[in-house]
Amino acid sequence: MRRPRPLPAALACSAALLLTVLATSPAPAEGRELWGSVTIVPGHQGLLEVAGYGGPALGAGSRLTLTAPQPAEVTATPLVDGVYRGAVAADGGTGSYTFTGTATGTGTGAGAGAGAGTGTGAGSATGTAAEPGPWLGRTFPFVLSVPATAVPGTRLGGCAMVVTDAAGARRDQGACTVTVGLPDPALTQPLAGVPLGRRPTIAGTAYPGAQVTVRDQNEDEVCSTTATAPGGTWSCVPGTDLPAGAGRLQATATFNGVSAASEQIRITVT
Repeated sequence: MRRPRPLPAALACSAALLLTVLATSPAPAEGRELWGSVTIVPGHQGLLEVAGYGGPALGAGSRLTLTAPQPAEVTATPLVDGVYRGAVAADGGTGSYTFTGTATGTGTGAGAGAGAGTGTGAGSATGTAAEPGPWLGRTFPFVLSVPATAVPGTRLGGCAMVVTDAAGARRDQGACTVTVGLPDPALTQPLAGVPLGRRPTIAGTAYPGAQVTVRDQNEDEVCSTTATAPGGTWSCVPGTDLPAGAGRLQATATFNGVSAASEQIRITVT
């Protein structure tokens, strides 16, 4: 039988180095990815809730970082919790939560205090009901603002989340969806409660360029038109007589694949 030849010295050294790197590299992210979605109308703020961490148990110094999609900005990290410290970058480009508690075999609490049974402390608890570890089974809110110039129906790109351990190694990641919503249209005419004729002029405001459809209490179309620029005003007249008696009207605006509805108004047709 032929004996295997020994590896050359240089190749043996490279193989040993590779084994060392593989042995010391952090484990890849496990389970499902982080996720979150929100729809925000131009010039307003919305709450993006991040959840779905499925990586390994992490200790103090681990961090969840959200990168905001352009041109949105992170404005706040509103979670009030003794073991997760929120922070927002000066330019609003990122927001983060850092775990400052202590991971235990039974998990960590959502704040300071004792669990069901005995045990106290910020971030750790013992008792009969074990709580999930850091990041697991939790939702982390980030407040995002969208500029007034954003176009409704646009999905902003570049929104991402990552969880890192205390050494900065990535442990889980995910993408988030931020969609620019459509402002609600308004019905300004007719006035609620004022008796109307059979074919009244119906008017209001909506996002400029939006298609506006007015429907009655039976979801039947009454009239439709397009909101004009720059003020977004619109008006239309029913093509057929409205039925006599009490009823309701509501306007729905549609633009670039998104829609929004006005409040309903009560009418009386004489």
